[in-house]
Amino acid sequence: MPRASEIKRGNVIEHDGTVYAVRQIDRSAPTARGGGTLFRFKLHGIPGGERRELTCKGDDVLREADLVRRQSSFSYRDADGFVFMDDEDFRQHLVSEADVGEAAGYITDGLGGIFVLLIDDVPVAIDLPQSVVLEVTDTAPVMKGATATKSNKPATLETGIEVMVPDYITPGEKIKVNTETGEFMSRA
Repeated sequence: MPRASEIKRGNVIEHDGTVYAVRQIDRSAPTARGGGTLFRFKLHGIPGGERRELTCKGDDVLREADLVRRQSSFSYRDADGFVFMDDEDFRQHLVSEADVGEAAGYITDGLGGIFVLLIDDVPVAIDLPQSVVLEVTDTAPVMKGATATKSNKPATLETGIEVMVPDYITPGEKIKVNTETGEFMSRA
């Protein structure tokens, strides 16, 4: 079992009977005498996406979870949930709508680079790529002088989610969106 100081971003740990993916690690070294280094982990629950913070000393022992990540592509959606096809052995993984959660707003036909997370060979969650390309379906018209000022406007994307985009973006354009923050990155 690894110590808190050995845990890296992306590792999967088990704490209080729940499995978490480590999203961010902040390290702080107290200046007081005898103070040990503290590690603050930002955790993301698997499944369900519950967010939690955990602070540990460098010598605290954490339990790594037995989780398998399979690279997959989105196939289709049915009444039971989302179906992903494994890129290696072409098995299909059915992930319920509840387990996909907010990530559903970033999934389009044929989207690749998705990792299906399996615990005991049962799909429990997905990991999206860092960014996806989506088409703008509706937004306010371009205003004259919009390139001179830096302002944003809301835009509805092909999957139904809404993001803030620069004024010069028009309906029909494809944009790159960060899947972790939900923010506009660039034109695609």
